[in-house]
Amino acid sequence: MQSIYDKITGRIVQAIEAGANAKDWRMPWHRKGASSEGMPINVSTGNGYQGANVLVLWAEAQAMAYATASWATYKQWQTLGAQVRKGEHGTACIKWKQVEDRRRPADASQDGRSVMVGLGFTVFNAAQVDGWTGAEAAEPQTDLTQRLAHADQVIAASGATIRHEGARAYYRPSQDLVVLPERFRFIDTKEGTATQRYYSTTFHELAHWTGAEARCNRSLRGRFGDEAYAAEELIAELSAAFTCGRLGIDNEPRDDHAQYLASWLKVLKNDTRAIFTAASQAQKATAFLLDRLPAPIAEPLPLAA
Repeated sequence: MQSIYDKITGRIVQAIEAGANAKDWRMPWHRKGASSEGMPINVSTGNGYQGANVLVLWAEAQAMAYATASWATYKQWQTLGAQVRKGEHGTACIKWKQVEDRRRPADASQDGRSVMVGLGFTVFNAAQVDGWTGAEAAEPQTDLTQRLAHADQVIAASGATIRHEGARAYYRPSQDLVVLPERFRFIDTKEGTATQRYYSTTFHELAHWTGAEARCNRSLRGRFGDEAYAAEELIAELSAAFTCGRLGIDNEPRDDHAQYLASWLKVLKNDTRAIFTAASQAQKATAFLLDRLPAPIAEPLPLAA
């Protein structure tokens, strides 16, 4: 009998070989509030940013998947009653100020000329702060996800520290912290329900969490060299698919798993066995999570309603 691991891995490989279209891939949560693609504005002054700062903030919002185009400096957020979260990194911008040109000769009789000097400053997106009560924060937030008790039990049994905030999903090794978007950001799509997408994202980040030295001690540098990061993403996404399959959250491996992995396989194209090595590591990550249950799951559960 084909194992669920073989089934999922094989389905993903088939989709990749068939040319899963990665260009249409979107992260499995939607953006709420002001679009990050809108003109960036300073929420303290209400003014829009200008010049190169627009491009810088657009690029940062896209790279970090911020759901809003609202920005402010550290002190401005404090003035608004919000606080930049510990560990967040700001985005460097520049403003121009007219100052006296002190390079003119001391005996010059004419009035001093002025020059434009660039001054750097740092801003933080609204997704990086707590306590923001502006229009975006006050927008109704409808949670479309269902609570699945058996999946929540696995998450709780892991013992991982998980925080829901903003519009990003990541594991921060320095703090041993898993950060997930708020549940209301997940929506139903053709690839899956909001519930499926929430738990798939959660188990992806928990798979990263299992790689720590105190847990699975997953060191990939020796096997993959400079491609270790890409391999880790393969492992996390495969583990998420495996875990969801074992828990009955998905009854079939989905094409969007393959779409996500396709971009990483471009990096690993010279290693045709990479995905199978990653699948082996992904099984270990999934086992680490499921074996913490009081009664380990031997067979896939029926698909959750």
